[in-house]
Amino acid sequence: MSPRWKANPDVRTGRHVISNLHAHLVFVTRYRRGAFTDEMLARCEEIMREVCADFEVELREFNGEHDHVHLLIHYPPKVALSKLVNSLKGVSARLLRKEYAEHVRTYLWDGHFWSGSYFAGSVGGAPLTALKQYIEQQQRPL
Repeated sequence: MSPRWKANPDVRTGRHVISNLHAHLVFVTRYRRGAFTDEMLARCEEIMREVCADFEVELREFNGEHDHVHLLIHYPPKVALSKLVNSLKGVSARLLRKEYAEHVRTYLWDGHFWSGSYFAGSVGGAPLTALKQYIEQQQRPL
């Protein structure tokens, strides 16, 4: 392995792969209702850190407002983002509903905590135009 990979702490190495994958995830409460208190957001972060650790994913940054949360994750290529998202939303919804039942019922009464959709965006690396140009300039085999 090249020494430049060793110098970058964001680069993950495995038996057959070298990767540097980050994603920005956003989850919104059902009907965008402002169900979160500051205490609930702190607990939501704890829950999501535990779920990420189970997937060998690093939760780099977490923040939120009363109706949504943002996560910045660093993950290995073996992790399917859709499965991670399902676990993050499922576990957090179950525990937050249980631990803050009275408060949650005031805002979310139909049995759902999160909206069924989510945002996932890739983060970091070179801009697409630079990657396209790099690929176009690669020498073709004769």
